[in-house]
Amino acid sequence: MPRVRGLVRARTSGPGFTRRRAGRGFVYLDEDGARIDDPEVVERLKALVLPPAWRDVWYAPAPRSHILATGVDDAGRRQYVYHPRWVEAHDRAKHARKLELAERLPQVRRRVTRDLRAEPGTYERALAVAVRLVDSTHLRVGSERHTAATGNRGLTTLLCQHVRVEEGVVTLEFRGKSGQVWHTRTVDDDLAEAVASPLERRSPRARLLARREGRSWRPVRASDVNRYIQEISGTACTAKDFRTLHGSIIAARELARIGWSPDERERNRTVRAAVVRTSELPGNTPAVAKSSYIDPAILDRFHANELIDLKRGDANAYLTLMRGGK
Repeated sequence: MPRVRGLVRARTSGPGFTRRRAGRGFVYLDEDGARIDDPEVVERLKALVLPPAWRDVWYAPAPRSHILATGVDDAGRRQYVYHPRWVEAHDRAKHARKLELAERLPQVRRRVTRDLRAEPGTYERALAVAVRLVDSTHLRVGSERHTAATGNRGLTTLLCQHVRVEEGVVTLEFRGKSGQVWHTRTVDDDLAEAVASPLERRSPRARLLARREGRSWRPVRASDVNRYIQEISGTACTAKDFRTLHGSIIAARELARIGWSPDERERNRTVRAAVVRTSELPGNTPAVAKSSYIDPAILDRFHANELIDLKRGDANAYLTLMRGGK
């Protein structure tokens, strides 16, 4: 959690306010179940505009809590409403990590290449496969809980049956977040060789990413992948930061490809096109792409006619753009 002066850490498992339907609206109840009549408190809770369909709603009693409210949506997912200042701090930290990752990406890729060539069945080789796939295909890292609840998969819950290897080409096909079908193709000899080994030795229903422990195989988990990324990069970055970095790079390259215009309306059309292009990062919508993946500074620089150099490597060009040509 980013440290934000003036905010306090909320404990959503602790006492809080809630709401109860009354006619066409709601009444609000305090920690003891008594109706809240203070007009300022009621207005504060109403201003959060939680969807009426949310159930099991919890409101933070303190208006400066980093989490202001939670609730369960129609799909059974726990949703959170954060304090605007916490969101701003979180976004600043996220974009700062992207720059760190871009700076360290050459050393990360060298280490991953080395570990892809490790002995079959080793921890290092399985983790290197994971990071190479995150880097090249922008996969979500996945989780055991999400797969158990929905049947949808991410990187660490892929099975051998979801992968094909042919002449240095690795093809993935599976159902990911929100039931979206992924189909990705990566040309990479080192990756193909490392992936081919478990496919040859193990059942189609076995986990793709696993390490050998005696006669058994231990699956690689998302936490293992993130620790490996942090170890080889020397940063606090995780697999998600690869997705946000690549999202920003895709947007910057699309803006440069279309080009700057002195006409503001034309520039705004170009921005919309870049957002749509970024949303093609599997599993995104244009709204999510703009709010979660594209650094707002990229759009500001575009309007100032500062564009990424399409002739340079993606990470280096991104760093140069974001550091003002330095």
